[in-house]
Amino acid sequence: MLSSLTRVVVAIGLALVAAAVAATQSWLDRHFLPSFFVPRHWYVAIESSVRIAIAATGLTLIVTRARVARLLTRTPRRTLSVIAAAVLAFGAGAAAINWRPLRPTEWLLAEEEPRRQEDAQLGWVLAPGRIGHAAVGGRPIDYAIDANGSRVRRLDEPVDRDRPTIVFGGESVMFGEGLTCDESIPAQVSALTRVQSANLAVHGYSTDQIYMRLARELPRFRQPVAVVAIFMAELFGRNLDDDRPHLAPGLDWRPAEHASRVMALAGLLVPYRRDTTIEQGIRLTRDVLQAIVQLARDRGAIPLVAIPRFGAGDAVQQALQSRIFTADIPTVVVQLDPDWRLPWDRHPNARAARVIASAIAARLKR
Repeated sequence: MLSSLTRVVVAIGLALVAAAVAATQSWLDRHFLPSFFVPRHWYVAIESSVRIAIAATGLTLIVTRARVARLLTRTPRRTLSVIAAAVLAFGAGAAAINWRPLRPTEWLLAEEEPRRQEDAQLGWVLAPGRIGHAAVGGRPIDYAIDANGSRVRRLDEPVDRDRPTIVFGGESVMFGEGLTCDESIPAQVSALTRVQSANLAVHGYSTDQIYMRLARELPRFRQPVAVVAIFMAELFGRNLDDDRPHLAPGLDWRPAEHASRVMALAGLLVPYRRDTTIEQGIRLTRDVLQAIVQLARDRGAIPLVAIPRFGAGDAVQQALQSRIFTADIPTVVVQLDPDWRLPWDRHPNARAARVIASAIAARLKR
């Protein structure tokens, strides 16, 4: 029995070493998408550390195989009790997690400002007609949302839907996370072009949610001058989530799909994506962006997709972007200094927002 157990320990060790060797950086880049909140060099360092730890564990098992086998056979009852305890702990943990509802990945904190509320079609929207207060980088920031869900300077200055308007769709970057309303991209474009802006961006939105919100709200504007959306390769992973209402191939609307709490938590901690999932996400994102362009043109508005890029951008992000965008999607790529971010945050600061706004305004004026 001891020799058989030794062979099992060696097999496990070899499997761990083989897994560490097979998980090359190119394989990891293909299955673990860029992250907005984790810098690229951190991501690579974490992945390398995990690979080293797995390989070290496997080598340790191989080298100490006889000792490990003797330890397991010397106290079989203790070994069985440890295994049973681990299984029971896993079951109890899974049961405890299932008692507490798990929110969508991009809306985990219900009390976060600006407040959001559930929406049957979009998943969530900003809570209308209120002012949220936050402190970012030591500055007090007010988030005023008018009755129609657009960010405004003051509640008594709502967006006038009868006036010529540049309509902005997006997520927290376009919304102006950590910035005053006047510092946000839409407000600065409005100041440069002297055309009213409507900031329809909502925190945590994916590209298909941006499109669905624009499709809902754009018909309510009498004179849309332009429709500006945003895309960042670091946020592409959101487009693959299905724990919220989403669009399927063919732009067919689908309700949220709820996996088990354990699987959802595992996916949050280890965001592995299959090749087929990523390929489908690339095609769907391209279709959605083309739909946004057509949506604007159908209303006689100028379509534009802003692509902010901090630094030169790594090869993974550039490859992803090149596979999504086609010549029929009007874009403006904006290069930003990597340091133009909020303190203790990855969102663009006021200077970065000004550069993005200037690029958008210049493109629209042309």
